[in-house]
Amino acid sequence: MDAFFEFSLLGLLASGYLAVAGSGYLDTPTAVLTGLGLLARAVIAAGFWRPVIHPMAVNAVTLGYVAFYPVDYYFLSHEFLTATVHLVFFLAVVRIFTATTDRDFLYVKIIAFLELLAASILSASANFFAFLILFLFFAVATFTAAEIRGTAAESDAVAGSGRRPLAVRLATLTFVTMAGILLLTGMFFVFLPRTARAAFQRFVPERYHLPGFSNEVSLGEIGELKIRSTVVMHAKISHGRVPSVGLKWRGSALSEFDGRRWYNSTISAEPLRVEGGSLRLSPREETLQPGWRISYEVVMQENTADILFFPGIPESIHLFANAVIRTANHGYRVGSGPSGQLRYRADSVLEVDGDPTYRGERMSAPQRSRHLRLPLTDERIAQLARQVTMGLASSNERARRLESFLRESYSYTLELPREESAEPLANFLFERKKGHCEYFASALAVMLRTVGIPSRVATGFQSGVYNPLSGWYVIRASDAHSWVEAWLEGKGWTTLDPTPADLTPHGFSLTEKLQLYMDAMQVFWQDWVLGYDIERQLTLAERMDRFGRSFPPRWLEDAGRQVRNWHDRLRERVHSLGIRESGIFLVALAGLLSVPLLVRKWVHAGRQRRAKRGQASASDATLLYRRMEQILRKRKLERPAWVTPLEFAAMPRDAETAAVLRDFTAAYNELRFGNRIEAAPRLAKLLEAMERRKRR
Repeated sequence: MDAFFEFSLLGLLASGYLAVAGSGYLDTPTAVLTGLGLLARAVIAAGFWRPVIHPMAVNAVTLGYVAFYPVDYYFLSHEFLTATVHLVFFLAVVRIFTATTDRDFLYVKIIAFLELLAASILSASANFFAFLILFLFFAVATFTAAEIRGTAAESDAVAGSGRRPLAVRLATLTFVTMAGILLLTGMFFVFLPRTARAAFQRFVPERYHLPGFSNEVSLGEIGELKIRSTVVMHAKISHGRVPSVGLKWRGSALSEFDGRRWYNSTISAEPLRVEGGSLRLSPREETLQPGWRISYEVVMQENTADILFFPGIPESIHLFANAVIRTANHGYRVGSGPSGQLRYRADSVLEVDGDPTYRGERMSAPQRSRHLRLPLTDERIAQLARQVTMGLASSNERARRLESFLRESYSYTLELPREESAEPLANFLFERKKGHCEYFASALAVMLRTVGIPSRVATGFQSGVYNPLSGWYVIRASDAHSWVEAWLEGKGWTTLDPTPADLTPHGFSLTEKLQLYMDAMQVFWQDWVLGYDIERQLTLAERMDRFGRSFPPRWLEDAGRQVRNWHDRLRERVHSLGIRESGIFLVALAGLLSVPLLVRKWVHAGRQRRAKRGQASASDATLLYRRMEQILRKRKLERPAWVTPLEFAAMPRDAETAAVLRDFTAAYNELRFGNRIEAAPRLAKLLEAMERRKRR
């Protein structure tokens, strides 16, 4: 029993540890040291190692780390929650490694609970639910074993040879009890949201931040982002159709280039106040060029970025925030609002060929100068641009020619250059001749400027993967993309994408399918667990209150009213018919209502015919016995549910009925339980005799 208790306690602490580790906030040294401590305790519980540690040494080490806690908080972690997690896990390792008394075990239980509480605050992943199930299982096992240990110690009982069966019974009891607790927990979870997460959210440090979407982007940053598979956001299209090439989720655009990075030297920030959860970004009447509209919903992963991503030109947005900041080149960031997961709904108009809001205006001289400015670059870049666009007059033709030239003449790769080059674009165009989207977009923007076409580099995400299980597009860091926006004559800012398309046929592997299932579970967790807030509680309470006040429900009253109306219409219809038509209708109605009875009689008759021919089975015996009960029930003789067939055969006072019933019961038992087919004809004849007696 001691070994069962220690392993249960070890599992309790390990499930809390795994819950925190699964959140992604636990640093590597803490995770490794805690794992080694749990492994060492498992070795001790198995009896392979019995270390002798003086209690004074344990107390000294514990007090030493408590004194070290302020140093960790102010100089190392710089975060209250991170430093506290370090302290909790250090105490967990010390206590689980040295626990011998009941008081030590109580401390371990408290530490395990604190671990799970920390995980409930830190984790936004559905794997928390799996670790919660483990915690419940080991919690029931631990407290059950602790109670038995205490009782055995008081009574000086020894389990002896019955230890293994007792452990098996305890494991079964643990599983059943855990399932009941889990069911009750799931029921109450609908009404009690995880408010602790909202209360302590400000203590949670950021674990992941999107590079490549700030006010400047160096060449290579988006390439580094593309090698990650981290889920960044989910998107669902609620209205409209998605283009065959997919959607470009635009985050920002950068206008100035120094040879190695794109940036905006003028940082403009125009606050737009959100009133009633809605904000109009672009009036519908501004849309003049051809295009089509879509409505969609976006859910950003927690602590990724404050940038709002839109396909096409956003017209309106609905979100819980106080303000939206319009940045340079019509980028948008969320202002102050609730912390945690960013969720918004929006409407956009997609570009077909040019800016849908373009009104024919000309670009101002300062703006044109800003979008044509270039640093000192390799002369070969300008020569190549002029050579490719030779003989083309319009800006649209030159831009499209350069776009197709890069797409057809260079290859795509995620492999980053091994060595930095003093001229990264020249290295890409004339030496390496392969790269990722950032190099293609930068090369096109610079080449456009050399032939007099204003341009800028836009950053965001491309398409994503549609998950049919959840109905959402899964957009990962690997979907990060950059493209070009060029100012073309008569079109305004127009999207150009010189990056070659991936023509490799792609199917979902088993791993990718499993990832889609996990993502669908994650979406469900976000929507129905983490997203279940106090507002939804109040809405549910209001609906329940309305239901109670309006009982019986309106639909029940409506149904009763419809039945009465139907009855009145039927009566009027009958009165309006003649005698002949009414008779035909009543006969047809009677025939329709008698169909089930006729079918039942036909089935019974068929069973009796088979029984006469000796072709009955055990199941036929049961049906014939029920037919016999129906016959006797009409003669005011009914078998109670607790009376056996043999007891029922002795109940009739009429001697003839009693004799027939005894013979029938004997034949029934022979066919039903003895499987004697030769008893079937006798059973059918006795049933016919009962029916003839009923008619008399």
